[in-house]
Amino acid sequence: MNPGRRLVVGLAIVVGLTLFGSAGYMLIERMSFIDALYMTVITITTVGYQEVKPLDTAGRIFTMAIIFVGVGTAYYVFAAVTETVVSGQLREFVGKSAMNRRIQQLEGHVIVCGYGRFGRIVADQLKRDRHTVVVVERNLALEPELARGEFHYLIGSALEPELLEHAGVLTASDIVIATASDPDNVFISLSVRSMNPKIRIHARAETEAGLRHLRLAGADRALSSYQFSAYRIAAAIARPSVIDFLSLVLPGAGEEVSFEEVAVAAGSLLVGRAIGAIESSNARLRVVGLKRGAAPITIVPDAASTIEIGDLLVVIGARQSLERLAEAAQNRASG
Repeated sequence: MNPGRRLVVGLAIVVGLTLFGSAGYMLIERMSFIDALYMTVITITTVGYQEVKPLDTAGRIFTMAIIFVGVGTAYYVFAAVTETVVSGQLREFVGKSAMNRRIQQLEGHVIVCGYGRFGRIVADQLKRDRHTVVVVERNLALEPELARGEFHYLIGSALEPELLEHAGVLTASDIVIATASDPDNVFISLSVRSMNPKIRIHARAETEAGLRHLRLAGADRALSSYQFSAYRIAAAIARPSVIDFLSLVLPGAGEEVSFEEVAVAAGSLLVGRAIGAIESSNARLRVVGLKRGAAPITIVPDAASTIEIGDLLVVIGARQSLERLAEAAQNRASG
């Protein structure tokens, strides 16, 4: 048993013994609750300051029993506290409890199951893009790295529905299932979809069969990392300039230029404005896609098209211009 659990068990025994002792004195010696509690505390702690009243034979036998059990319990708790403090696990235990409370309060966050090579890149990029991320990882050896990365995290298997609940699957907007096992990823997808029908599921597959099974399991997006890498290498040979351009503008790939998706909120300063006017008032910025409702996305929309509430704009441009546009879309600055 780890020191943190020993400490919890020891404290629980002390509380239980205190309640038991108080009840015993109330029944045997007909004491009030306060007097019985006082007798129990001074007995367990072996202080013996002053008895409330002289004890009869039954009371003395009961007191000796309480002393015998109380001393053993006190030693157990003292040993657990010492081990916990010395090993640094008291701070760790309190810190994890605080983190769990923070995770339970999250909404609209992203859960990443698996912090291997694939999941690490996903989590780091999401954090860079200012998303709140909760990592679920079963490998305890990766905990120091997760702590250094300042992630919310839980150590355990995402195959356990209770752990997914603790990660906030009921309130998360997206989940990335990135373990190295296709069967595990399929099982997690099925569990997540049954727990939260609205969450967007993004899953990694190792095989073609895994891709098919993930789609059947309810994954919104299933990706084979090997397949994607192979396509990219082939495209780099056939269209190297296009690949260089995409590498430059992918989110997080460069400091100056990027692609972004901008959602237009109600009351936004962009509503009613023409796309051409928005581009003219923001240097080094172009709207290359417009998604409106259930309609297919419009590539390179007409400059005269006006923005409506709920529109999604796919924009390429300088980082500062993109940030100003995102602020205007949320009615926080002029665009």
